[in-house]
Amino acid sequence: MARPQFPFHVDDIAALARSLASQWAEHGTPPGHVETLNMLARAAGFQNYQHFRAEAEAQQADAALLAPPATPPTDEVIKSTKRLLRHFDAEGRLMRWPNKHSEQQPCLWTIWARIPARRTMSEREMNEAIKTGEALGDHVLLRRELVGYGMIERTPDGSVYKRVEQPVPPESLELVREALRRGEA
Repeated sequence: MARPQFPFHVDDIAALARSLASQWAEHGTPPGHVETLNMLARAAGFQNYQHFRAEAEAQQADAALLAPPATPPTDEVIKSTKRLLRHFDAEGRLMRWPNKHSEQQPCLWTIWARIPARRTMSEREMNEAIKTGEALGDHVLLRRELVGYGMIERTPDGSVYKRVEQPVPPESLELVREALRRGEA
């Protein structure tokens, strides 16, 4: 099995070199493989290598949402996407809550896709993330529905929220891609 590869980028190589020199001086002995990975990650502004890796995986997952599909969508998916897009504005934000239960969850995937991956958030931060994908003015309804469908989770006291990582269902993927494309334009 191939090892996943993550691009490593720093804006200032001189700052990277200074940080590594400082960390190596504090360490005393030559660092091992894992220690070197942690030092590089900290020098690039991450807490450690695991933090760097989680961020890189989240970016790759988000990029995969916008990537062209491996197989073209079926006529049924295209028809469904066009029907569901009437609930969205020109910027790809949900502007009205569908009356049909069968249309609600597919529309929620567009909100879910805009919530940062693998990040714990306060209720306020989650509300702001939800607001980026909606124009109907009821982020509380959307947050409650996202929790109800198991798309985000929260602590019992509602103080900490997190997006539940899962693949977007194939029948909703084209809708998510189109809503995100509209948001980029």
